[in-house]
Amino acid sequence: MSKKVIIIGSGFSSLSASCYLAKAGYEVHIYEKNKQVGGRARQLKKDGFTFDIGPTWYWMPDVFESFFNDFNKKPSDYYRLTKLNPAYNVYFGKNDYISIADTLEKICDTFEAEEPGCGQKLKKFIGEAEENYNIAIKDLVYRPGVSPLELVTPKTVTKLGAFMSNIKKEVRKEFSNKRLAQILEFPVLFLGAKASDTPAFYNFMNFADFGLGTWHPENGMYSVVEAMTALAEELGVQIHTSAPADKILVDKGIAKGIRSGEDHIYADIVLSGADYHHSETLLDKEYRGYSEKYWESRTFAPSSLLFYVGFDKKLENVAHHTLFFDVEFDDHARAIYDDPKWPEKPLFYASFPSLTDTNVAPEGKEAGIFLIPLAPGLEDTPQLREQYFDIIMSRFEMLTQQSVKNNVIFKESFCVNDFVEAYNSYQGNAYGMANTLLQTAFLRPKLKSKKVDHLYFTGQLTVPGPGVPPSLISGKLVAELIQKHS
Repeated sequence: MSKKVIIIGSGFSSLSASCYLAKAGYEVHIYEKNKQVGGRARQLKKDGFTFDIGPTWYWMPDVFESFFNDFNKKPSDYYRLTKLNPAYNVYFGKNDYISIADTLEKICDTFEAEEPGCGQKLKKFIGEAEENYNIAIKDLVYRPGVSPLELVTPKTVTKLGAFMSNIKKEVRKEFSNKRLAQILEFPVLFLGAKASDTPAFYNFMNFADFGLGTWHPENGMYSVVEAMTALAEELGVQIHTSAPADKILVDKGIAKGIRSGEDHIYADIVLSGADYHHSETLLDKEYRGYSEKYWESRTFAPSSLLFYVGFDKKLENVAHHTLFFDVEFDDHARAIYDDPKWPEKPLFYASFPSLTDTNVAPEGKEAGIFLIPLAPGLEDTPQLREQYFDIIMSRFEMLTQQSVKNNVIFKESFCVNDFVEAYNSYQGNAYGMANTLLQTAFLRPKLKSKKVDHLYFTGQLTVPGPGVPPSLISGKLVAELIQKHS
């Protein structure tokens, strides 16, 4: 008789783990508190518009391919991908932006045009980033974070300096042009920390950006959730929505199941893909692996203020992904990490998927997603949301030289309070725990409970870290650990 596994939450890591465990012969049940599967990657539909509530960037296509290949499938069996050109635009002032194209050769030309000599420098920089990518993604990230010895390989020994230095230092050593440096430092936002606090080894994100490109799944990132859900169900996984886990049941130090409402649901193994801190609050104190003091001492990735906006016209002078770096980058970073507060002059990001995908907005209209990174744990009120919407809309109009405020059909917002309510997110963080030097690999919270047998964790707060591709990998790693220990 197969062993039964209960998985709490249905985000990317949970769906990934469910597929691997079902393939290995386990009876797998997912319990999701929300009505919709996907965790932080849910979908909003309104008045003919479709929005990704969470992730909007499809990077590292090789990781998605590897996941589906493990089940003799490929992404194209479930969704269609388009490579974006431009990948994104970065605004620095009124009608002043740099466009990042779809090939490294074109991007090198762009850097060269911005500052002579930078094209060759970029080729060399991305060559080193590719080396790091091959070490990281093809080797290191597929290790479970059990021992520091996992980091010691013949290849990583040659990269020790890259762990001791940081992204900002290495970028600024080669690129004195502030605009180009900011573009190269931008991808570490996906790792949840300042460039000055992120090990230089993580410049492999620049290869993910410039080398592998930016893609769009038809109908948005939720297509990936639907694909993984379909695969899980093909493999026999049973998914229960509107079914929150209120308690992890433990008997004599062994996880026995969960309580959901009035129901006690028993299993041989419990795996939580929910927020790690929240998952431990479902345990009695004696069974928690990490104290409140521990969580308070961690560096968390930002939260976000998001707006989902329907416009009654097509917009101009924007790309599918558009970054607005017209204000001081370091000031905003300090407001997130050093002196947590609402930023006076926020950087922001906007996505207009309807420029690429006609399915996500009615004809002649535009779907816009706007995001301001924020420190987790900030006060969140309707008045603050409205104030910041006005700030970024005014800047957007000025920078892109068009009027849009009177063309807003509707807007929905999502911020700190919503991350807490919808995802039980610690202090409303959006991306989990940052990948700083002291929060990398074996220094992150463990996949396997230190105090409760048959209890495991997966997701952005554990190994390997924040982001969608790492979450897929986290699911695979924990599934392998479960098989090893049961």
